[in-house]
Amino acid sequence: MTERGLRVTAAVAARDFRIDLEVAAGEVLAVLGPNGAGKSTLLDVIAGLLIPDTGSVRLDGRSLTDTANGVAVPPHRREVGLLAQEPLLFPHLSVAANVAFGPRGQGLRGRAADEIAREWLRAVDAQEWARRSPDTLSGGQAQRVALARALAVRPRVLLLDEPMAALDVTAAPAMRTLLRRVLRTSPTAPTCTILVTHDIIDALTLADRLLVLESGRVVESGPVAEVLARPRSTFAAQIAGMNLIVGTAANGAAGAAIEPNHAVAVGDVLVHGRAEAEWLPGGSAAAVFSPTAVAVYRERPEGSPRNVFHVRVTELSDRGGTVRVGADGPVGGLVADLTPGAVADLGLAPGAQVYFSVKAAEVQVYSR
Repeated sequence: MTERGLRVTAAVAARDFRIDLEVAAGEVLAVLGPNGAGKSTLLDVIAGLLIPDTGSVRLDGRSLTDTANGVAVPPHRREVGLLAQEPLLFPHLSVAANVAFGPRGQGLRGRAADEIAREWLRAVDAQEWARRSPDTLSGGQAQRVALARALAVRPRVLLLDEPMAALDVTAAPAMRTLLRRVLRTSPTAPTCTILVTHDIIDALTLADRLLVLESGRVVESGPVAEVLARPRSTFAAQIAGMNLIVGTAANGAAGAAIEPNHAVAVGDVLVHGRAEAEWLPGGSAAAVFSPTAVAVYRERPEGSPRNVFHVRVTELSDRGGTVRVGADGPVGGLVADLTPGAVADLGLAPGAQVYFSVKAAEVQVYSR
């Protein structure tokens, strides 16, 4: 059977880095971790910018790095594409020439390279900027062009190094939507993709699996929703401080107080919220909201909250001035942050039956 996917086994003593991971063909792996955890080292090893002290990198059965046998394929021959935080477009070239640069470097000339550039500019909705200079583009526009340039060489591995970090609140959701479309539906999508990010939403909307790095080691790995719902590492617990509900994308009820209103269906329960970008009813979706947005009642509340869950309190934990109330309900585990006084007034204790409510305006919903 032909070996498919990416396998990395590497150690870099100077950076106290040691890793052993696999990325399956067609998989998008999100890599999270604090500063200095080894995320950049991982990308450098895969791209061939750093040769480890010991180890190997194999892609679809081909050795890109093998320290035991002296194999070190140069970066430009690895079929690895990189999209960084900054677009890093060549300022002296037009948008089209930037995208055609890679194919020309692979030996294509004239019309063939130009046609590939046009193809990828169309794919990222940037064809109208083909003749423009990079310095005339906005940050979001430049990042789209940078993505087209990374994909124009038809990489078998795409490395995304926090590609939304430098974008504003309008451009980032649009870029996520674009990446999801390219990675999921393009017939020339990379064999596998590694996404380095600090943003839980990037992982939720783009990744199949989540890997957490701390101090140069893999401390946690698994399906995104599973890792965030039951974090076992310090960093995963910190980033999982939000309520996360995974279900199926649905349309919200007519006459919603906020428009557009969408919902995530979990069995018979609809969790209403607002979508920041493309919404795909029937597909996988997630609802995310802060524990501070949750109000807790002994009796079912009347009035404006569109999301009300009957839950059983499972634990109370001190968080330095607030009390985190953990509960189980019809959509799984939820948490609310209350003052100690509110906890006392409500008489909360493990086993208590209460209602959690959160306004739809406080809930963000995302297609996955």
